[in-house]
Amino acid sequence: MTWRATVLTIFPEMFPGPLGLSLAGKALADAKWALQVIDIRDFATDKHRSVDDSPAGGGAGMVMRADIAAAAIDAARARAAPGTPALYLSPRGMPLTGARVRELARGPGAILLSGRFEGIDQRVLDARNIEEVSIGDYVLSGGELPALVLIDACVRLLPGVAGNKGSLAEESFAQGLLEYPHYTRPRE
Repeated sequence: MTWRATVLTIFPEMFPGPLGLSLAGKALADAKWALQVIDIRDFATDKHRSVDDSPAGGGAGMVMRADIAAAAIDAARARAAPGTPALYLSPRGMPLTGARVRELARGPGAILLSGRFEGIDQRVLDARNIEEVSIGDYVLSGGELPALVLIDACVRLLPGVAGNKGSLAEESFAQGLLEYPHYTRPRE
């Protein structure tokens, strides 16, 4: 079975982006992994394709609506392999670690929910059992860049993607430690 990344976003044109280049791009072209991008706006119910609303408790910004996010998640899950985890890329999530990346790379793939605005209505995250994952203690404009990071980290671990398996075994975090410095020739 091919590892599949399914990205839910309001900016589908951001994909494959850098994932279409280098090792990940070659592996995508060779069907060693697959990418599906779902436009969350396709699940909007009004003529303006609105996906957000004001926060119920007031405050600045907008929140992605639960009904629209739920419909997009349900559509992604209907197309995904059984057991495919769904992750919401959020600065308040559990830190993405090398161990979690290896676990995801061994599975059927991942459904990645890319939020925008102030975030996504918490009710849909709870009701759909969405795992929150963070790539760091900072805030970005949306979840698309973290989705690219997570996919790249997983894809490079898939069989046949890296040219030299030994380089994966000796890199930073492979054994829980940082990798040593590297140098080129000449020695002096």
